[in-house]
Amino acid sequence: MGLKELVRKHIDQYFEELDGEIPQGLYDLVVGQVEHALLEAALHQSNNNQSKAAEMLGISRGTLRTRMKLFGLLS
Repeated sequence: MGLKELVRKHIDQYFEELDGEIPQGLYDLVVGQVEHALLEAALHQSNNNQSKAAEMLGISRGTLRTRMKLFGLLS
């Protein structure tokens, strides 16, 4: 199963758990959660080497640090 299918499966599960309730701000919620998890995974895979994580993600180290600050991943 590919990444797209896994994400879809979990979003469908999220809707089931809402039991008919209409979510608000779903786009920002999903994008934020996925980005946070993606940054954590890249940092883990690179042994917290920010330059390697940034390269893996295809972003600059500065952008990575900015996003890390946003998600509380930078002390």
